[in-house]
Amino acid sequence: MPEHPDPPRLRLRIVFGEDEMIGPGKAELLERVAQTGSIAAAGRDMGMSYKRAWQLIGTLNAMFDAPLVESTRGGPGGGGAVLTDAGHEVLALYRAVEHEATVANSGPLARLHAKLKKAPRQ
Repeated sequence: MPEHPDPPRLRLRIVFGEDEMIGPGKAELLERVAQTGSIAAAGRDMGMSYKRAWQLIGTLNAMFDAPLVESTRGGPGGGGAVLTDAGHEVLALYRAVEHEATVANSGPLARLHAKLKKAPRQ
């Protein structure tokens, strides 16, 4: 039985409706688009297909009152993508909810962690 040296962490999904949600995967995709300047590169970094990355960005853009990502088509200079102001704000708000939930639940998480089976001493 393995030791459990890493503290527990929350993985939050905020559900607004049946097909409207944001969670760790979409948040990471937004962060990687901001870092790479490309939806395709962001998806590749996460091990997802080009099509899946574009679908998730399309879903996010359709969910909110303003697009979170703007993209330009390829061409001689190449295409690209950037987070809009709305994209930066939504990502920051999601991370704030995630952080506050972790802080607020640190006690119960630590108590749950302490109840895990321990590896036998050798």
